[in-house]
Amino acid sequence: MIAGFSWRLLGRELRSGELRLLFAALLVAVAAVTAVGFFSDRVRQGLQREARQMMGGDLLVTADHPVPDHYRDEARRRGLQMAETMVFPSMVMAGGQPQLADIKAVSGSYPLRGKLASSPGGGEPGRDADHGPAAGSVWLDERLAAALGAGPGDRVMVGSRSLPVAAILTREPDRGVNFFSLAPRLMMHLDDVAATGLVQFGARIRYQLMLAGAERDVAAYRKWLEKRLARGEKLEDTGNGRPEIRSVLDRAERFLGLATLLTVILSAVAAAMAARRYLQRHLDACAVMRCLGMTQGRLLRFHATLFLWLALLAGVVGSVTGFLAHFVLMRWLAQLLALDLPPAGWLPLLPGFGVAGVLLFGFAMPPLLQLARVPTLRVLRRELGAPQASLLGGYLFGMLLLAGLIVWVAGDLRLGLLAVAGFGGALLVFWGIARLSIVVIARGRGGAGFGWRQGIASLGRHAPAAAIQVVALAIGLMAMLLLTVIRGDLLATWQNSVPAEAPNRFIINIQPEQRAALADELRALGVRAELLPMVRARLISIGGRPVSPASYPEDERAQRLIEREFNLSWRADLPAGNQLVAGTWFQPTAAGQGEASVEDGLAKTLGIRLGDELVFVVAGIEKHLRVSSLRKLAWDSMRVNFFVLTPPGVIEDAPASYITSFHLPAAQADAASALVKRFPNLTLIDVQAVVSQLQTVVGQVANAIQFIFLFALLAGAIVLYAALLTAFDERRYELAVMRALGARRRQLEQALRVELAVIGALAGLFAALGALALGTVVSRQVFQLDLDTSLWLPVVAMCGGALFAVVVGWLGFRRLLATPPLLALRTGA
Repeated sequence: MIAGFSWRLLGRELRSGELRLLFAALLVAVAAVTAVGFFSDRVRQGLQREARQMMGGDLLVTADHPVPDHYRDEARRRGLQMAETMVFPSMVMAGGQPQLADIKAVSGSYPLRGKLASSPGGGEPGRDADHGPAAGSVWLDERLAAALGAGPGDRVMVGSRSLPVAAILTREPDRGVNFFSLAPRLMMHLDDVAATGLVQFGARIRYQLMLAGAERDVAAYRKWLEKRLARGEKLEDTGNGRPEIRSVLDRAERFLGLATLLTVILSAVAAAMAARRYLQRHLDACAVMRCLGMTQGRLLRFHATLFLWLALLAGVVGSVTGFLAHFVLMRWLAQLLALDLPPAGWLPLLPGFGVAGVLLFGFAMPPLLQLARVPTLRVLRRELGAPQASLLGGYLFGMLLLAGLIVWVAGDLRLGLLAVAGFGGALLVFWGIARLSIVVIARGRGGAGFGWRQGIASLGRHAPAAAIQVVALAIGLMAMLLLTVIRGDLLATWQNSVPAEAPNRFIINIQPEQRAALADELRALGVRAELLPMVRARLISIGGRPVSPASYPEDERAQRLIEREFNLSWRADLPAGNQLVAGTWFQPTAAGQGEASVEDGLAKTLGIRLGDELVFVVAGIEKHLRVSSLRKLAWDSMRVNFFVLTPPGVIEDAPASYITSFHLPAAQADAASALVKRFPNLTLIDVQAVVSQLQTVVGQVANAIQFIFLFALLAGAIVLYAALLTAFDERRYELAVMRALGARRRQLEQALRVELAVIGALAGLFAALGALALGTVVSRQVFQLDLDTSLWLPVVAMCGGALFAVVVGWLGFRRLLATPPLLALRTGA
């Protein structure tokens, strides 16, 4: 009976407008979260698939020995696609010219993801290819072709076999940025390897089995294989494989989480304002129902059922609206992104209905409890009294639920907790400062016109309500500033981490006696490059305890790091792009002392702390180094970076080569070949293709995030309007009394504009300061970026907040001034 009656009443309340604002708040909350959820889900899947294309497959099995046959048999049984590669260094010859090459033998199905590209001649644009070279032929990359002086139609000797060059290799989807051990590339068919005679005992060959298929099948195969991996075998995917891909995806997911959780916060503020307005407008009706005999419990059940129907209706309509809205976003996205996004799953519906439930029980139920307890005396006396402690506890419970929901939706614990702490702290600080500011401003109302005096006096009379409006506006404006100005600064900083002038060439294997001559050649080309020494060493002890892969049984990355040789270097000054996070940099007196500066991520992975003694084996000699500082590096800047640095005079006695990176404009591309011809032992690595891939992915992510933030920005605008709308009913009776006492309409208009402008200016100031503080914390703690913002933001925010409050507030107050005083006095406050 109650359910049916409350459903009918819900329809009547919606038609009359009494529940429209609350329904709109819930609808916006659910629609925003589900639209962002569906969109984010598709973008994440699309980016994940894009990353897989850069890996050449969904899952890679890498080994230092031939991959066991039963791995292939199991993959075949599960219906997975397979491709195989072998990578090893070897000398190749053409026209009597020898050259060290990095040979990659591929099966006919390579690559499973992404595209190869080849051109019929040097300098010509590449064309997409579905597979690698056919059996009996090879492809050379441009560097190897230039070094050998060979091109399509020529023949090269690979081991004991002569093979024709069929094309120039211009793009490899799975070629990463860690090229320190790679020479120019020669690609051949896997079936031709045996005839070359290059696969001998002791040969250093990296075997790789690439797999692709349905996500569920790949995940099941990975789970099956993880328990069977032997020594020298590892699994790689977008989560633990290519570090440059992982960095982009991690930051993308954090930006998407930031957009989503800000939408949740804005929707919560809107629902709280709407519930408060509903409470104020239904006190009299509930008091009359109590007078007519309805018990407190029945009144509570009645309104609780009404709100439950409202939440379910908003959940369904909001989910449908969000699902449809995300298609609109996808149409816009298709114009900007070169991503073929997969269909969205239904998982985003859970946070959508979760938001409706949290907003219902966290922000609507406490006012309902107060509404159910309204005294019958309310019919004669207009006051309700202060909220009881139990009701305040209900609001606290709602805030805890909202905090948990924010962390869940954010998808990142640190990002979610920072958002909760930031907005929660801002709420308390804004409230305290708003009350104090209103008191101070109220004391300065003398010495001006009627409009100023009356507007400031009204602020003083309604200090609690005005403080609530300032806080609501400030929270909304702070979120909007984060969504616009701060977001733009973050995205610009992020995109600048891979700038257009990023280094696109690496030169390795530079011998000490070639250093001066090569530096002169680069200067002659107008290239600024720093030639840095590099010593290879193996870490065997940390803090007095021997380390091996077995020391990190559950950390694959740590195992790989311990297995590999590190590249060490020395220098007296802190390199560009490096930032100290602990300890101190080398002092001038540290030259020759056994100190070391370690990359912060490596230290966290391997458990290295300040003061630890590290023991490296360098050319068979142990070097004992004490960790004196930790550094944070920008790995995606494409600069030369080192995990471990020492001061001069520590490892300079070890055999070393030099390495450099620089940006070579496309117009000077021929200069690279000239360098290789003059210094034939050098390995010049062209990373322009990888840089272009990274810049494309970063640009795609940035465009997708802007659409998500735009949707959240629309929700923020509705929140700000709802915050001002809650104050309209409070002023209807007061304005009617003042007009009855002789106040002219123009005087009241001036007073209201002053009051709204002060509220908006205070909110804008608090919002700007809060956005700057929270944006700085989020950028440093979550995104590892240094935010650079303008100091004019508080001034602009104050002016914008005042203008917005006056314009939006005046739309409502103008209707109140148009209401006849007698009608307003009869309806009451």
